[in-house]
Amino acid sequence: MKSLVHLLLTPLLLSAPLQAQPLQVFILAGQSNMQGHAKVSTFEHIGMDPATKPMLNEMVDADGKPIVCERVWISSIGCADTEQTGKLTAGFGASQNGPKIGPEFTFGLYLQQFTKAPILIIKTSWGGKSLHTDFRPPSAEPYIFSDAQIATLKQRGKDIAAIKAAKREETGAYYRLMIEHVKRVLADIKRVVPSYDASQGYELAGFVWFQGWNDMVDQGTYPNRDQPGGYAAYSDLMAQFIRDVRRDLHAPGLPFVIGVLGVGGPTSEYGPEQQRYKATHQNFRDAMARPADLPEFKGNVLAVRTENYWDPELKIARFKETAITESAKKMAKEKKLKPQEQTALIDRLRAQGLTERERLILEKGVSNAEFHYLGSAKILGGIGRGFAEAMAELKHLNKPNR
Repeated sequence: MKSLVHLLLTPLLLSAPLQAQPLQVFILAGQSNMQGHAKVSTFEHIGMDPATKPMLNEMVDADGKPIVCERVWISSIGCADTEQTGKLTAGFGASQNGPKIGPEFTFGLYLQQFTKAPILIIKTSWGGKSLHTDFRPPSAEPYIFSDAQIATLKQRGKDIAAIKAAKREETGAYYRLMIEHVKRVLADIKRVVPSYDASQGYELAGFVWFQGWNDMVDQGTYPNRDQPGGYAAYSDLMAQFIRDVRRDLHAPGLPFVIGVLGVGGPTSEYGPEQQRYKATHQNFRDAMARPADLPEFKGNVLAVRTENYWDPELKIARFKETAITESAKKMAKEKKLKPQEQTALIDRLRAQGLTERERLILEKGVSNAEFHYLGSAKILGGIGRGFAEAMAELKHLNKPNR
């Protein structure tokens, strides 16, 4: 017979928390794709592919509602007008026309599988921001306008002195906001994580960077972007960014994941209509990834090629739909059709030109533009998972048997 003491203690033992561990703090930063523009309505599309259906099972509960993580909390700025905090779930993506997710959702979902410790994600992301100006690290040289840029501005009758002054004011502004917010959260963790155990403390455990569009398209800052080495300045800034973040957060060797821009998928699979962008896109991706190969960053920085999470089936359907729409608009213009007649024509040609599955995956899987990874939870969910797996690799974490 069990002793009375054992019987009394058993409920306490069963409800006792796992061995206390320091809070693991991960910083996610970048521009609009770190914000995330994948509507929750696109979750269903994930389950339409047997290869990604297991990911959907991690993202939703038995009722099909987004999971609420019990061991992962988040503080996010930049996605909404005010700071967003709480247990990690869907809805911490860009706030416009939400709820949406960014990489943070699956990053947290999968990262918790690699550790029994509580996790805090601090996300700082703002749309339309560059590394060359907005996130420019403080130790980098000041932004210098090229002779060609100055000449163009003069031709347009611009006030050069005023533009240079504005650039100085903008330079590094979002880098400073990022660092300030991280320090603010760490100064009062209980505000975000009510169960935080101060006796165990926290570990600044990793940083994920996902940005790039505004630099990639900036021909003024990168005039030779379609040539080898055309984005070398981005590589230099990225390396300095990593050094400065580690210095300013007093975290030397902080594990760092670079999310390499991959809109459109692998350039080796670009179709005829994309060939004009191929060299530029590949040059930029290589420049983003290059700091991970520097000797000083070996073993503590990894580049994740997000092109590998692009959905080729969705891409083909989207291309066909775009071609059909453009053809219909051209026909409508030639025939001088009224707006409602044009809409009817587009609908008729879509029904004829797309298969039933193509129409279905476009309806279920797309909620934004291509430069926002089509607003696809399937794509952004895969990217978040990839970031978590890369972070676990850097931290030498093994996924436990389930």
